[in-house]
Amino acid sequence: MKHLVLTALLIIGSLSISVAQKYAFIDVQYILKEMPEYTQAQKQLDDLAEKFQNEIKTAYAAIDKKISALKQEEILLPAETKKQREAEIGEMQQEVQKLQQQKFGPNGDLFAKRKEMIEPIQNKIYKAVKDMSDDKGYDFVLDKGANSNILFVDPKYDKSDYIISQLKK
Repeated sequence: MKHLVLTALLIIGSLSISVAQKYAFIDVQYILKEMPEYTQAQKQLDDLAEKFQNEIKTAYAAIDKKISALKQEEILLPAETKKQREAEIGEMQQEVQKLQQQKFGPNGDLFAKRKEMIEPIQNKIYKAVKDMSDDKGYDFVLDKGANSNILFVDPKYDKSDYIISQLKK
């Protein structure tokens, strides 16, 4: 009997704790799209990525040109000259791959620039969410964005517009 009463009290206690928690949801992607500084930063990053991509395309075009010239002259070239040109093409391909890593790799120039430009914006959003959470007493603030597993959220719990209004102040 004691065991049954104790179990019932534990269940009731855990239900009251879970009911007391306050939840809110935001959509970070929606918030970012409403921030002019994010749109501007994203445009600059896209332009930089395009510039890097054009550098790489130019380098690959030079390699293709060398390969084409080698194929055309291949029959007439001595074996040693052919090997030398093939080695030169191989070195050029390695250089382009290094360039790709330098520009687009996980520690590359684009990643570093993205971190430099986007991280302060993300920090502003985090601070606004933290301030809202402290002011309104939310225990959890979840992102309902595209990569979340949240299927449905009642719009009354969506605080994205509130965060946007706080960021515009």
